Amino acid sequence: MKKSIVLGVLLAVAAAAQGYAQESRQDVSLSATTFMPPSVTGNAVQASGTNALGALASYRYMLTPRSALELNYSFSQNVMKFNTSFAPDVRIHSRAQEITGAYVYSLNYKNFNPFAEVGIGGIIFSPLQDYRTNFHDSRQNTNVGVLAGVGMAYELSPSYDLRFEYRVFGLKAPDFGFTDFKTNRYEIISIPAVGVAYHF
Repeated sequence: MKKSIVLGVLLAVAAAAQGYAQESRQDVSLSATTFMPPSVTGNAVQASGTNALGALASYRYMLTPRSALELNYSFSQNVMKFNTSFAPDVRIHSRAQEITGAYVYSLNYKNFNPFAEVGIGGIIFSPLQDYRTNFHDSRQNTNVGVLAGVGMAYELSPSYDLRFEYRVFGLKAPDFGFTDFKTNRYEIISIPAVGVAYHF
C-alpha cells in the first residue's frame, strides 16, 4: 500500500514537472537597433547626435500568459554634437549602453502577439578618445530614465519568433561632465529594434 502511494506521488510530480518543462515561460532575444537621439536646446546650448546602429539583448520571464518581466541591455556608438557661444562645433564620439528592466503586457492572435512595455533604467554614455572626438575633457555620464515601447512578435514555431519593436527612452540630455554642455532639458531617444526570440 505504501509503495503504491509513493509511486502515485512520484508519477504526479513527474507529470507536473513535464508539463512545466513543456510550457515556455522564458525567452531570450537578440535584435538589431537604431539609436536616434533628438536635438535639444537649453542654456544657450544646442545638443544633438547622429543616428547609429546597435544591438539589443533581452530576457523575459512570463508571470502569466500575458504578463512578463524583462531585462534589457543595448549597445551603440554615435557622435554627440554640442554648439555653444564659446565652442561652435564640439563632437564627442560616445558609447551608449542601456540597462533597463520593464513590465511587458502581450496579447495573442494566432501567430501574432502584439505587446507593450514600460520600465526604468539608465543609459551609460562613455566618451571615446579617438579621431571622431575633438573635445577631450569629457567624462562618463549615467542618466536614469523611463523606457516605453510597443511591438509585435510573429511566431515562426513554438520555439522561435520574429520580434519588431519601437522603443523610446526618456532621460536628461547628457553633458559629459562639462557644465557648459548642460542643457537642463529632457530628451526622448528613439530605439527601434528588429530581432529573433528563442522560447524555452
